[in-house]
Amino acid sequence: SSAAKMRRTAPRGTLRKIIKKEKPQLRLAANTDLLVHLSFLLFLHRLAEEARTNAFLDKSKIIKPDHAIAAGKVIKLFKS
Repeated sequence: SSAAKMRRTAPRGTLRKIIKKEKPQLRLAANTDLLVHLSFLLFLHRLAEEARTNAFLDKSKIIKPDHAIAAGKVIKLFKS
């Protein structure tokens, strides 16, 4: 069904609007919005992995908000 299909493209127009709103003085190269989207997806993936690890260590089968918050703090400390 069409409702079950995942969106395959990055929301380029929306990303450009957000970037322009936050940093109007910046001139963006052609694919900058795609790099921002990719960075976001990689961050989200790492956050989910850390949260899953926290839930596992807590002997929880469900990832709770506390697990994600703790994961965010870990990622903030160890930027790569």
